[in-house]
Amino acid sequence: MISRRRFLQLTSLGTLATGLYSWRVEPYWVEFVRRPLPIPRLPARLHGRTLVHFSDIHVGPRVDDDYLTGAFQRASELRPDLVVVTGDFISYHDDIYEHAARVYRHFPKGRFATLAILGNHDYGPNWAHPEIARRIVEILEAQGITVLRNRVADVEGLQVVGLDDLWAHAFQPTPILTTVDAGKPSLVLSHNPDTVDLPGWDSFEGWILSGHTHGGQCRPPFLPPPMVPVQNKRYTAGEFQLSGNRRLYINRGLGHLIQVRFNVRPEVTVFDLEAV
Repeated sequence: MISRRRFLQLTSLGTLATGLYSWRVEPYWVEFVRRPLPIPRLPARLHGRTLVHFSDIHVGPRVDDDYLTGAFQRASELRPDLVVVTGDFISYHDDIYEHAARVYRHFPKGRFATLAILGNHDYGPNWAHPEIARRIVEILEAQGITVLRNRVADVEGLQVVGLDDLWAHAFQPTPILTTVDAGKPSLVLSHNPDTVDLPGWDSFEGWILSGHTHGGQCRPPFLPPPMVPVQNKRYTAGEFQLSGNRRLYINRGLGHLIQVRFNVRPEVTVFDLEAV
């Protein structure tokens, strides 16, 4: 029989090992999640093409630049046809503009398009600085990343709608979603998954890609994450069926705000487009 002292020693070692793993290993153990993305009326020329989805990259003082550029390189090697980013390119700090330009110089590009939206952190402290967002947009677009701020881009016949951020009070779905042609394939990018429960979606059917939650960053076995920055706590990560023939996918994010992840590895999603 194990002694109480030995039991406490083993428990302490296990706690230390778990802490080190959650701090030093999992935050940088990116998972490339491959899954289908069935889209009604998708043009034949897009069937079988690859869409790579990044979110919550958080260039800044807390996320290692080499880790990010390594993930970018892995994505580039997939030769994606379309690359999308659902916000939070940065975590604001004094040198953020030069820092972002240096890192995003290595960002992968899609053969057809590279599209993005902004997240709350792209608006700087308290999500209240549109001038910071404008500078970030300029930096990204100089690197070939087109930022959609409540507007639509056509990619080989696929309508990609980019909605601006909710917490920055820039989310305006109604004016743009009413312009989407219901007879053509479409896809929406919206940073915060809480937006799918707000008014304005009546005319839209299809996929919505989001981020923002980081999957909760820590998830005890068999339990939901204890802290998720959304009102609807079921929106953690992965796929959700919504009302109105809509489907939501939440990416767990590549970066972090606090360097800790447990049972919620960082994610780059690799979608195989399917005509249905």
